[in-house]
Amino acid sequence: MDRAVLRGANFSGAHLQRANLIGAILQEARLNHEDLSGARLSGANPVSATLENASLAKADMEFALMANVVMRGACLREADMSGAQLDAAVLTGADLRKANLRGVGFRGARLDEADLRDARLGSAFLVGASVRGADLRGAYLRLARLDDADLSDANLDRVEGLTQGQVDRAHCNSGTMLPAGLTGVEDAKR
Repeated sequence: MDRAVLRGANFSGAHLQRANLIGAILQEARLNHEDLSGARLSGANPVSATLENASLAKADMEFALMANVVMRGACLREADMSGAQLDAAVLTGADLRKANLRGVGFRGARLDEADLRDARLGSAFLVGASVRGADLRGAYLRLARLDDADLSDANLDRVEGLTQGQVDRAHCNSGTMLPAGLTGVEDAKR
Protein backbone atom coordinates (compact mmCIF):
# COMPACT_ATOMS: atom_id res chain seq x y z
CA MET A 1 0.00 0.00 0.00
CA ASP A 2 2.99 2.26 -0.63
CA ARG A 3 1.70 5.84 -1.26
CA ALA A 4 -1.92 4.66 -1.13
CA VAL A 5 -4.75 7.15 -0.66
CA LEU A 6 -6.82 5.80 2.25
CA ARG A 7 -8.51 8.99 3.47
CA GLY A 8 -11.21 8.27 6.09
CA ALA A 9 -10.73 4.48 5.85
CA ASN A 10 -11.89 2.20 8.68
CA PHE A 11 -9.30 -0.50 9.34
CA SER A 12 -11.27 -2.50 11.92
CA GLY A 13 -9.99 -6.06 11.95
CA ALA A 14 -7.26 -5.40 9.38
CA HIS A 15 -3.92 -7.21 9.69
CA LEU A 16 -1.36 -4.42 9.41
CA GLN A 17 1.70 -5.79 11.20
CA ARG A 18 4.81 -4.83 9.23
CA ALA A 19 2.59 -3.22 6.56
CA ASN A 20 4.22 -0.91 4.01
CA LEU A 21 2.34 2.38 4.30
CA ILE A 22 5.21 4.67 3.27
CA GLY A 23 3.82 8.00 2.11
CA ALA A 24 0.21 6.79 2.48
CA ILE A 25 -2.57 9.37 2.86
CA LEU A 26 -4.45 8.23 5.98
CA GLN A 27 -6.19 11.48 6.93
CA GLU A 28 -9.09 10.86 9.33
CA ALA A 29 -8.54 7.07 9.09
CA ARG A 30 -9.74 4.93 12.01
CA LEU A 31 -7.10 2.53 13.29
CA ASN A 32 -8.25 2.12 16.90
CA HIS A 33 -6.98 -1.04 18.63
CA GLU A 34 -5.13 -2.12 15.45
CA ASP A 35 -1.73 -3.82 15.47
CA LEU A 36 0.68 -1.90 13.25
CA SER A 37 3.80 -3.13 15.03
CA GLY A 38 6.80 -2.97 12.74
CA ALA A 39 4.80 -1.09 10.08
CA ARG A 40 6.57 1.31 7.73
CA LEU A 41 4.83 4.71 7.82
CA SER A 42 7.69 7.04 6.86
CA GLY A 43 6.32 10.18 5.26
CA ALA A 44 2.74 9.00 5.80
CA ASN A 45 -0.03 11.54 6.34
CA PRO A 46 -2.45 10.34 9.05
CA VAL A 47 -3.51 13.90 9.99
CA SER A 48 -6.57 13.80 12.27
CA ALA A 49 -6.57 9.97 12.26
CA THR A 50 -7.53 8.00 15.38
CA LEU A 51 -5.19 5.29 16.64
CA GLU A 52 -6.46 4.90 20.19
CA ASN A 53 -4.92 1.91 21.96
CA ALA A 54 -3.22 0.88 18.72
CA SER A 55 0.12 -0.94 18.75
CA LEU A 56 2.87 0.74 16.74
CA ALA A 57 5.79 -0.85 18.57
CA LYS A 58 8.99 -0.63 16.51
CA ALA A 59 7.10 1.10 13.70
CA ASP A 60 9.05 3.31 11.30
CA MET A 61 7.34 6.72 11.12
CA GLU A 62 10.09 9.20 10.26
CA PHE A 63 8.82 12.52 8.96
CA ALA A 64 5.16 11.45 9.16
CA LEU A 65 2.61 14.28 9.19
CA MET A 66 0.53 13.45 12.26
CA ALA A 67 -0.96 16.75 13.43
CA ASN A 68 -4.20 16.37 15.41
CA VAL A 69 -3.86 12.58 15.50
CA VAL A 70 -5.45 10.84 18.52
CA MET A 71 -3.17 8.12 19.89
CA ARG A 72 -4.52 7.91 23.42
CA GLY A 73 -3.12 4.77 25.12
CA ALA A 74 -1.19 3.70 22.01
CA CYS A 75 1.94 1.55 22.28
CA LEU A 76 4.79 3.25 20.41
CA ARG A 77 7.61 1.48 22.23
CA GLU A 78 10.89 1.71 20.29
CA ALA A 79 9.15 3.38 17.33
CA ASP A 80 11.24 5.66 15.13
CA MET A 81 9.32 8.91 14.78
CA SER A 82 12.28 11.23 14.15
CA GLY A 83 11.29 14.44 12.39
CA ALA A 84 7.55 13.65 12.55
CA GLN A 85 5.01 16.42 13.11
CA LEU A 86 2.59 15.69 15.96
CA ASP A 87 1.39 19.22 16.65
CA ALA A 88 -1.84 19.23 18.73
CA ALA A 89 -1.76 15.41 18.85
CA VAL A 90 -3.29 13.53 21.80
CA LEU A 91 -0.91 10.91 23.22
CA THR A 92 -2.34 10.77 26.74
CA GLY A 93 -1.22 7.57 28.45
CA ALA A 94 0.79 6.43 25.41
CA ASP A 95 3.77 4.09 25.81
CA LEU A 96 6.73 5.81 24.13
CA ARG A 97 9.51 3.97 25.96
CA LYS A 98 12.80 4.01 24.05
CA ALA A 99 11.13 5.75 21.09
CA ASN A 100 13.28 7.87 18.76
CA LEU A 101 11.58 11.27 18.92
CA ARG A 102 14.49 13.42 17.75
CA GLY A 103 13.31 16.65 16.20
CA VAL A 104 9.62 15.72 16.58
CA GLY A 105 7.15 18.62 16.64
CA PHE A 106 4.84 18.26 19.65
CA ARG A 107 3.60 21.88 19.68
CA GLY A 108 0.44 22.04 21.79
CA ALA A 109 0.34 18.23 22.04
CA ARG A 110 -1.08 16.33 25.04
CA LEU A 111 1.36 13.79 26.48
CA ASP A 112 -0.22 13.63 29.94
CA GLU A 113 0.61 10.41 31.84
CA ALA A 114 2.68 9.18 28.86
CA ASP A 115 5.56 6.77 29.47
CA LEU A 116 8.60 8.38 27.87
CA ARG A 117 11.28 6.48 29.79
CA ASP A 118 14.55 6.33 27.87
CA ALA A 119 13.00 8.14 24.88
CA ARG A 120 15.29 10.19 22.62
CA LEU A 121 13.80 13.71 22.53
CA GLY A 122 16.87 15.67 21.40
CA SER A 123 15.86 18.84 19.53
CA ALA A 124 12.15 17.99 19.91
CA PHE A 125 9.65 20.88 20.01
CA LEU A 126 7.41 20.55 23.07
CA VAL A 127 6.38 24.22 22.97
CA GLY A 128 3.04 24.62 24.77
CA ALA A 129 2.72 20.85 25.19
CA SER A 130 1.07 19.28 28.22
CA VAL A 131 3.30 16.62 29.73
CA ARG A 132 1.53 16.45 33.09
CA GLY A 133 2.32 13.34 35.11
CA ALA A 134 4.48 11.86 32.34
CA ASP A 135 7.40 9.57 33.17
CA LEU A 136 10.55 10.80 31.44
CA ARG A 137 13.13 8.98 33.56
CA GLY A 138 16.29 8.43 31.56
CA ALA A 139 15.02 10.36 28.53
CA TYR A 140 17.42 12.45 26.43
CA LEU A 141 16.34 16.10 26.15
CA ARG A 142 19.38 17.94 24.81
CA LEU A 143 18.25 21.03 22.86
CA ALA A 144 14.56 20.14 23.29
CA ARG A 145 12.33 23.24 23.30
CA LEU A 146 10.16 23.25 26.43
CA ASP A 147 8.84 26.84 26.24
CA ASP A 148 5.46 26.97 28.07
CA ALA A 149 5.38 23.15 28.34
CA ASP A 150 3.43 21.98 31.40
CA LEU A 151 5.65 19.57 33.34
CA SER A 152 3.42 19.44 36.42
CA ASP A 153 3.85 16.15 38.30
CA ALA A 154 6.20 14.85 35.58
CA ASN A 155 9.13 12.63 36.57
CA LEU A 156 12.34 13.89 34.93
CA ASP A 157 14.70 12.04 37.25
CA ARG A 158 17.93 10.92 35.51
CA VAL A 159 17.01 12.86 32.33
CA GLU A 160 20.06 13.56 30.17
CA GLY A 161 20.86 16.88 28.49
CA LEU A 162 18.28 18.97 30.39
CA THR A 163 19.47 22.45 31.38
CA GLN A 164 18.22 24.95 33.93
CA GLY A 165 17.37 27.27 31.03
CA GLN A 166 14.99 24.67 29.57
CA VAL A 167 13.33 24.14 32.98
CA ASP A 168 12.99 27.90 33.49
CA ARG A 169 10.94 28.20 30.27
CA ALA A 170 8.58 25.37 31.29
CA HIS A 171 5.88 25.19 33.97
CA CYS A 172 6.56 22.95 36.96
CA ASN A 173 4.82 22.32 40.26
CA SER A 174 5.78 20.78 43.61
CA GLY A 175 5.16 17.32 42.14
CA THR A 176 7.63 17.77 39.27
CA MET A 177 10.70 15.60 39.87
CA LEU A 178 13.83 17.12 38.34
CA PRO A 179 17.39 15.77 38.05
CA ALA A 180 19.84 16.67 40.80
CA GLY A 181 21.10 20.24 40.47
CA LEU A 182 18.05 21.62 38.66
CA THR A 183 15.18 23.51 40.27
CA GLY A 184 11.70 24.26 39.00
CA VAL A 185 9.35 27.12 39.57
CA GLU A 186 5.99 26.14 40.99
CA ASP A 187 3.89 28.05 38.49
CA ALA A 188 1.94 25.54 36.41
CA LYS A 189 -0.85 27.42 34.67
CA ARG A 190 -3.06 24.46 33.73
